[in-house]
Amino acid sequence: MRYDSLATNAFFPLWRKYRPAILKLMVDSVNIEAQKYQFSKHEFEDLNPRKNTTYSFKLEVFEGAPLTPIKTSELAQDLLVLLKQSEKANSLMQTSTFLFELDKQFVMHISSVPMAQEEEETEEDESAPETDGAADDAEKAAE
Repeated sequence: MRYDSLATNAFFPLWRKYRPAILKLMVDSVNIEAQKYQFSKHEFEDLNPRKNTTYSFKLEVFEGAPLTPIKTSELAQDLLVLLKQSEKANSLMQTSTFLFELDKQFVMHISSVPMAQEEEETEEDESAPETDGAADDAEKAAE
């Protein structure tokens, strides 16, 4: 994919600059634990000098698609475009759901939930009511 062929906003060059660090944090969040990275406030403000801009966002991504709406955040949109351009990021997003969160102090938090763990949680949620119902039926039958 070429950079010029994708619709990007003012923040794409910033994400491109930090691409290696973001990819490393993604790998580490899968292998170790949630990661964080401190950005410099001035880098964001230099790209968008408007005073009323909110820079914080949450972006949850699985298989290259956002699981949360990002239409209102140019930062999140540009980050997603960058991630889609990376073979490594695409590979990671096929096996895990990633949560990218930039807070008001310009700290990027990156965490991941492996796909197998997500499926187990879903199965547990679905099977819990059935187990309770089966136990209630067994109790009624015993009476």
